Amino acid sequence: MNVHSAAADFAAELPDGGRLIGLDVGTKTIGTALCDAGWSFASPAELVRRTKFMADRAALAALMQRQAVKGIVIGLPLNMDGTDSPRTQSVRAFARNLADLRLPILLWDERWSTVAAERAMIEQDLSRAKRAERIDNHAAALILQGAIDALALAG
Repeated sequence: MNVHSAAADFAAELPDGGRLIGLDVGTKTIGTALCDAGWSFASPAELVRRTKFMADRAALAALMQRQAVKGIVIGLPLNMDGTDSPRTQSVRAFARNLADLRLPILLWDERWSTVAAERAMIEQDLSRAKRAERIDNHAAALILQGAIDALALAG
């Protein structure tokens, strides 16, 4: 399985669709989101608190197995001008290290996901504490929704 940056290439590895997981990889947590097998809607899922990579990988692998995930969408934190940053390189390495899960991986531009998630939660009148607790999973849902919307157009 390959790490892709184009939705069409990723979709080609999933001709029968299937449930996808979205990841917002942070330094302290990994926000997750799941979508239905028909790639219609994404919803926030579990928050993984980061420790060591192998423990993080095991927690993600267990979630993916429980949810019968067929592909992974990882938010790629590009600079506003579209260039890579040290954080971008870290996420690319994280994606490469998940390749042994033998699931196709799509790196998806996440430049505005956290800002949009925060704005949506403020509009829902969530307290600052509730927003802090949920922001990474909501960002993961926005990342995944953006990708599945593009996959629908590519397919």
